[in-house]
Amino acid sequence: MIAPDLLGAHMSIAGGVPRALERGLDAGCHAVQIFTKNNNRWDGKAISEEDARSFLTLARDFPPGSLFSHSSYLINLGAPRGETRTRSIHAMVDELERAERLALLGVVLHPGSHVGAGVATGIKRITGGLNRALRATSGFETLVLLETTAGQGSNLGHRFEEIARIIGGVREPERIGVCVDTCHVFAAGYPIHERDGYDETIDAFDRVIGLGRLKAMHLNDSKMPFASRRDRHEHIAEGEMGIDPFRFVMNDERLARIPMVLETPKDGKTRGVADDHQQDRRNLAVLRGLRGR
Repeated sequence: MIAPDLLGAHMSIAGGVPRALERGLDAGCHAVQIFTKNNNRWDGKAISEEDARSFLTLARDFPPGSLFSHSSYLINLGAPRGETRTRSIHAMVDELERAERLALLGVVLHPGSHVGAGVATGIKRITGGLNRALRATSGFETLVLLETTAGQGSNLGHRFEEIARIIGGVREPERIGVCVDTCHVFAAGYPIHERDGYDETIDAFDRVIGLGRLKAMHLNDSKMPFASRRDRHEHIAEGEMGIDPFRFVMNDERLARIPMVLETPKDGKTRGVADDHQQDRRNLAVLRGLRGR
């Protein structure tokens, strides 16, 4: 029996960060991921005292450790010395400060892209950027959650070994966790859609990184085929992955206490009226229906 239920979805903060948790509760979420500011801008409006208090009050309705944020898509700690790198490090510090204020489990971060410099150089830059961001936020409880990637372009983190090398170069590794995205690992070439392939993938993660570092998961199907190295999310069991990998995840005792959120499209409509939660409710129902099957 898999327990407790730590399923949820990414929720919008339109109207203020507390609204994300209100939306999550309305959609039947027991875990929520948010952006703490506009994800496509370097700078963001400060979180007000009122919003912070309201968020922390609403957070009591969720299991401990089930709320986390995703960093801005602009951040690239693998960038060479220059404006992008400087702004990326400053933005990561800001992300951690915002998450700490909201008592979030962690901040999900795409490790970064080497932009042509090669894997070794990219990893060195990423660890250097992480060390600077962690030093600037000394004493914080909020974790950095490195996300597995599809490996598109020069993006790093599509192999477990790359993530392990990044963690190995961080001076405070206890502040680093990992977020596994099912779409990404499938697109990266890990055969989680097959029973043996799924088991081998989880075993490889444990051997290379360690399941103790797995702190969150993104449950997404893939629009793109296996090993395509392309990141395109689809609704659960409506993409190239099918239903099996989600059945494997939902019945894996090793993952029972990991918060798992959807990042699937929000394009639902009810009676012709836009309803961002309809698709989330349906996807969550599919996932919950797989338990014990």
